[in-house]
Amino acid sequence: MPHHTAFAGVLAAVATPFDTAGEIDQPRLRTLVDDLVADGVTGLVPVGSTGEFASLTHDERRLVVEVVVDQAADRVPVVAHTGAMTAKEAAALSQHAEQVGASGLLLLPPYKDRLTIEETTTYYRSVADQTELPVVVYNLPLATGVNLTPEDVVAMAEGSPTICYVKDTSGDWHQLTRSIHDYADVYGTLVGWDSMYLAALVEGAVGCILGVTNVTAKPFVAVHDAVRAGDIATARAAWDRIYPVVRFLMSGGYVGGLKGAMDAFGKSVGDPRSPLAPLSPERRSEIDSIVKELAAAG
Repeated sequence: MPHHTAFAGVLAAVATPFDTAGEIDQPRLRTLVDDLVADGVTGLVPVGSTGEFASLTHDERRLVVEVVVDQAADRVPVVAHTGAMTAKEAAALSQHAEQVGASGLLLLPPYKDRLTIEETTTYYRSVADQTELPVVVYNLPLATGVNLTPEDVVAMAEGSPTICYVKDTSGDWHQLTRSIHDYADVYGTLVGWDSMYLAALVEGAVGCILGVTNVTAKPFVAVHDAVRAGDIATARAAWDRIYPVVRFLMSGGYVGGLKGAMDAFGKSVGDPRSPLAPLSPERRSEIDSIVKELAAAG
């Protein structure tokens, strides 16, 4: 049961821009899409955790997907996050994404009530059966309370052939490597834990879905290309250069840190939507120092 090969490389978990009134800033979103494509990303993943989906209405989620698909204009695939609190809602969002031209779906399980593995499997199969698009299982146990093991994903894939990827954001290195090494013939593994990016690629992950690429995608593309070429020294050098930004994002509130870092890099997309807080002055000073150090290093 070979997995699909359409989603590989550097997929950007797209941030959702907001204007000063807290509404979706469509012009900025279109600019962000163009910037990411120009920087070499191989896919776009809107309205995921980085895209603040939990702070958006379903209509807003649909709007963001429509704008991203339209602006991408078939230059790279769009994998829309369509996870919801019920299979019915997730299926409706998935069908909309398919209708407007998305290439695939990322599905986070419901997280209000902690589901059993059996309930989670039923959710995935129910949604997958109502669309023809390939599905990326989103394993984010910190949010859902349920860790999906490689064997759980295999069981899902065996029941629904369109389930053919996992975005592993468990932070569990042993589990990630088991997915990569033991089940590559069943599903593709996309790393979702920013600080594991280089190591996961070297192990054989097909790619990543990362929010940090909104800040600057080119170094992540450079790491990917060097690893694929077998040039680990070049990959390590590119990774060492960008790692301070990764460390910064992993050390505090992710979305607030990401949007503050984007602003520091000259790519402002506004503040997070409340109740998520913008970057504190102290943290902003920290990322400003990182930007200066990177600029000085050339």
